[in-house]
Amino acid sequence: MQKIVPCLWFDRNGSEAADFYISLFENSQSGDTTHFDKSSAEASGQPEGLVLTRTFRLAGREFMILNGGPDFQFTPAISFMVGCPSEREVDRLWKGLSEGGSVMMELGEYPWSRKYGWLQDKYGLSWQLILSEGKLDIAPCLLFVNDKCGRAEEAIGHYRSQFKRSDVAMTERYGRNEPGREGTIKYAKFSLEEFDFVAMDGSGEHAFTFTPAVSFMVHCQTQPEIDHFWKQLSDGGAPGRCGWLEDKFGVSWQIVPTALGEFMTSGDRQRSGRVMQALIKMDKLEIEGLRRAYEQV
Repeated sequence: MQKIVPCLWFDRNGSEAADFYISLFENSQSGDTTHFDKSSAEASGQPEGLVLTRTFRLAGREFMILNGGPDFQFTPAISFMVGCPSEREVDRLWKGLSEGGSVMMELGEYPWSRKYGWLQDKYGLSWQLILSEGKLDIAPCLLFVNDKCGRAEEAIGHYRSQFKRSDVAMTERYGRNEPGREGTIKYAKFSLEEFDFVAMDGSGEHAFTFTPAVSFMVHCQTQPEIDHFWKQLSDGGAPGRCGWLEDKFGVSWQIVPTALGEFMTSGDRQRSGRVMQALIKMDKLEIEGLRRAYEQV
């Protein structure tokens, strides 16, 4: 199981978006789907029977969509960096993802790549396409802007201290005569539990920042593991409801037990409904409370 899973927040059209992304990326497929039951529909204001969550894979990486309502929108603060093994693949994905969207940086040649472009697709999600060596790969890119600019390196160190397996593959800094703030992170690639991330500092004024529209689910086997990530990642940030939290850099995480997937996709609507009723009353998720609801103990 993939330890860290990006979760994309939509307003009722998440399943449509998942189908769109699956149609564009190689080695992609649909996964499990859950729906709003009566209690979760009443709590969220969404229609009963609407897709609540759906997992899917893009280029072998697991993602999840969540139809959470109109509260949050995607911003370029979190984009997805797609390393493409050929110019033909860059062109193909650019054509598909840009349809109905908007261009942030034109597709072309840049000092850092023979072929690169940045766009927002028709759902507002940002993608950076770049020609690279090796197989097709997708990594979330965290752009630290405004009052967060200059904290990318701190964030990488903080995240690495929380996960047992981590690594930094490369780090490039802005020099004296470059457009970014000297010494800050121009580009860094790091991994947490074999899941790749990119981080960059963005100088200047920007009309966006991190939002919960993109969050990162951390699957935990045990309650002590949940307790650890909940405490450490929310330190200096803001703990939320239903396993969600915002860390001190403004990035959103969901700390969830691996058993939750079993509880919610068992095919027993009464059981999954009871689990949902228990979950929406929790802040930090408690495995035993969810299990009791599932087993009606």
